Amino acid sequence: MTLTTRFHAHVADMPQADWDALRPDDNPFVSHAFLHALERDGCVRPEWGWQAHHLGLYERDRLVAAAPLYLKGNSHGEFVFDWSWASAWERAGGQYYPKLLCGVPYSPVPGPRLLAGNDALQAPILQRALVEAMREEAEQRGLSSVHANFLTEREATAFDMDWLARTDVQFHWHNRGWRDFEDFLATLNHKKRKNIHHERARVASSGLDIEWRAGRELRLDEWRQIHALYQATFDARGNHAALTTAFFSRLGELGDTVQLALARNGDEIVAMALFLHSDNVLYGRYWGATIDVPGLHFELCYYRGIEYAIAHKLQRFEPGAQGEHKLARGFLPATTHSRHYLVHEGFREAVQKALEHESADMAAYTETLLTHTPYAKR
Repeated sequence: MTLTTRFHAHVADMPQADWDALRPDDNPFVSHAFLHALERDGCVRPEWGWQAHHLGLYERDRLVAAAPLYLKGNSHGEFVFDWSWASAWERAGGQYYPKLLCGVPYSPVPGPRLLAGNDALQAPILQRALVEAMREEAEQRGLSSVHANFLTEREATAFDMDWLARTDVQFHWHNRGWRDFEDFLATLNHKKRKNIHHERARVASSGLDIEWRAGRELRLDEWRQIHALYQATFDARGNHAALTTAFFSRLGELGDTVQLALARNGDEIVAMALFLHSDNVLYGRYWGATIDVPGLHFELCYYRGIEYAIAHKLQRFEPGAQGEHKLARGFLPATTHSRHYLVHEGFREAVQKALEHESADMAAYTETLLTHTPYAKR
């Protein structure tokens, strides 16, 4: 197979049907439509440190493998933090940015990054070719590094020993075939079960109307309210709300992929949690509220999501990055994977030593978390 490597400044320059056919599953964050919406609706901008540089491998003119790739002018919106690496390299007189990132903007969601189809023989070969093309691009451009974030475990085998391995922890809920939410609660220990009942009761007595809606059902004015909640919540925390109103309303065009848990006070949406899902996984993404009701965040972001996952027989619910408080609500620690290629060999060796300590600390942390399982012993 003779392959040609091409880089694209817009995902729209690559054929949508061919791109989506290369996804090994229906993870929505690497769909052509999702990535295109980020670019088209002003969420991915060079002045914010994001310049699309998508990688395609072609056999003649047919796209046979691809990777979402960006030239990054900072480390914002990645969720695998390398600020200390950048600082160390620049103190040594180097230029850390721009760097190359293989990932999905603003989305700490594990999933496929090396899109090469499902052929058991060809896919691993094409994935290794994608990895090599990224490394060569960094070296030819004189960049400091390449980073591949939130990989699947299967993809990690495409990276050789020159790529530094890094892990982190998220909290995921796994469906054990429960009939309903109460059936799930029955498997938790008494203290955790009682606390969840208490939290849900407080929300139920608040006078708010709680509903679950598909994104395609929402009117434009409702999407504007939802975006305003997202933006106000980011602003209140001193963070940059990178996703635009146009992008939010575009989510409604993704059919049933986008779901929302909403709290209304009369006709006004006063709190929201936004989710995306594949055939098997529910992904919690954004939260916003203009009121402070005890337990409302847990109700919309976690409990309604668990109910939806049970009702639709989804295998897993990933509510987002970080948050040890999720453990008490039935979410267990899950390891996430990234790979990092630092072009300068001496710098790579120094970071490798630091990662060895970080890896040991992360393993110990995960073991400690597992001793605090919320599930009752049977």
